[in-house]
Amino acid sequence: MELAFNITHRAGAGWYPAEPMGIRVPDYIATIKPYPPGKPLEELEREYGITDSIKLASNENPLGTSPLALEAIRSNLKNLRRYPDGSGYYLKRRLSQRLGVEEPSIVLGNGSNEIIDLVIRTFVQAKEEVLMSEPTFLVYPLMTQAVGARAVKVVQKHFAHDLEAMAKAVTQSTRVVFLDNPNNPSGTVIGRKEFERFRNRLPGDVIIVLDEAYMEFADPEQTITGLEYLNGAPPVISLRTFSKAHGLAGLRVGYGVMPPEVADYLNRARQPFNVNSLAQVAALAALDDEEFLQETQKVVREGLAFLYGELAKLQLRTHPTQANFFLIEVKHDGRKVYEAMLRRGVIVRAMNSYGLNNYIRISVGRPEENQRFVDTLKEVMAELE
Repeated sequence: MELAFNITHRAGAGWYPAEPMGIRVPDYIATIKPYPPGKPLEELEREYGITDSIKLASNENPLGTSPLALEAIRSNLKNLRRYPDGSGYYLKRRLSQRLGVEEPSIVLGNGSNEIIDLVIRTFVQAKEEVLMSEPTFLVYPLMTQAVGARAVKVVQKHFAHDLEAMAKAVTQSTRVVFLDNPNNPSGTVIGRKEFERFRNRLPGDVIIVLDEAYMEFADPEQTITGLEYLNGAPPVISLRTFSKAHGLAGLRVGYGVMPPEVADYLNRARQPFNVNSLAQVAALAALDDEEFLQETQKVVREGLAFLYGELAKLQLRTHPTQANFFLIEVKHDGRKVYEAMLRRGVIVRAMNSYGLNNYIRISVGRPEENQRFVDTLKEVMAELE
């Protein structure tokens, strides 16, 4: 039996039914521009006729995955017929010990992205406001629009959050403020005095989310963390992930730390079994793999120093970062540079979707990958001149 149905929406009309048979789609859903995912590496190689490509586009761990995490995954494959631990008991207990926070303050997520979604769905209603920088992580406005709320964007100042302007943008409709720290895509961080001044100016019922996905790469003397501000008002949520420094991006496991009262509401909206079994055991093992974490941090630090120096020789402007990625002003359309690099087997990120049309962003790779990137970019820049 073949079923056919129409999906129709009308801008500004809210719910709009399709006739004679159809489904109703809210205008704010129908007009979402989905997050732009990259193609699988294998498909890019097939499409462009290349082999032995390197990917420096997604801020992934240059060394791969924590060996202790891999061993934990192998040891637990036999348990896949069982549902995951819905409470995340062992992982939350270990995080509690490591971070010095109460277990009821921790909410586990299918990546920290799920915590972002949970915060918005739990605390923001249609037509209310979520405050963020511009540019910033593209998921914030996407998830805000998905509940019919309004994303209020404040233009950054010198590629950093303009907290003074953001404080002025807060209204009676503001429910949540997102601050990615380090910022994505610039890698800048927030200082203590400026954050505390900003927090003190906000109403007590506005939630501040500090998205700290790259905090393991930041200099602790130059920035704050949300873990320092779990008491008092406005409430602060600290988001962390195992995707970057621990190399578990493919398993999707992250967490938020927040006042227990806030965590209680998120857990009411959270899906049961939202973090799979292998993700939990891998994250638990990765927390104890200090050797892998320290080697990752070392490779990133040394890679940044090398790349800054080589790009300066090409007279290209780079932006100092506290993350494992950074911005490069390439003097040409970022998409053209991306395409030219891709044809040579080097995958970078064009920043056009962030409104930075003359920029690319790259992740730090292994030494041989960094050298190949520099050599390839030199060829591309000469080609585009």
